[in-house]
Amino acid sequence: MARPVEPRDRLSISLGEAIFSLRAIRRVRPDPIPEEDLRDILTAAIQAPNGGNAQPWHFLVVRDAELRARLGELYHEAWWAKRADEGIRGPEDLDPANRVSASAMRLADEFGEAPAIVLVCATAQGAGAMGSVIPAVENLLLAARALGVGGTITTLHASVDERVKALLGIPAEAQIVYAVRLGYPRGRFGPVTRKPLDEVTSADRWGEPLA
Repeated sequence: MARPVEPRDRLSISLGEAIFSLRAIRRVRPDPIPEEDLRDILTAAIQAPNGGNAQPWHFLVVRDAELRARLGELYHEAWWAKRADEGIRGPEDLDPANRVSASAMRLADEFGEAPAIVLVCATAQGAGAMGSVIPAVENLLLAARALGVGGTITTLHASVDERVKALLGIPAEAQIVYAVRLGYPRGRFGPVTRKPLDEVTSADRWGEPLA
């Protein structure tokens, strides 16, 4: 009997290719992600470093169509609640020339249509638990990229938190850190546009350039 392929062997693109082509994928196809791929993506996530090896994380994968639709409605509400916090009351208040805002608004409209949504949770409240969970999300996205799956990191809003927990049976003491939408891209991965390194780094003292 052939031995099963280990996740590390299935994630075969180079680390450099994964890092330099990883970008937020907001538009995805409805095609389901195979169970084996999802398991490998999450197995990669839990290899991440974390404080004291406490591993205070829980990954809730939402694939049921009805649950995704209801979660999409709550995400849409949360997205506009965050805009209201910024003084934005509706689409007419958004800059039509801002492509990022337009893309994010479309994501809010289509959120529940992705084939899988991973709620990345900390199993306790507080910044310490949240900080130990965050590195796992980068592992998750890099592993997804290696398998041709795109994703984007999103957050919810306090106004919907309790309802999301009730919908999905999340314990009150848990903390929803991110909602990561996964799917096969409509479009392509990277390259990405970033500020030059010298604009965002210093040596020894703030503002001193690297050698």
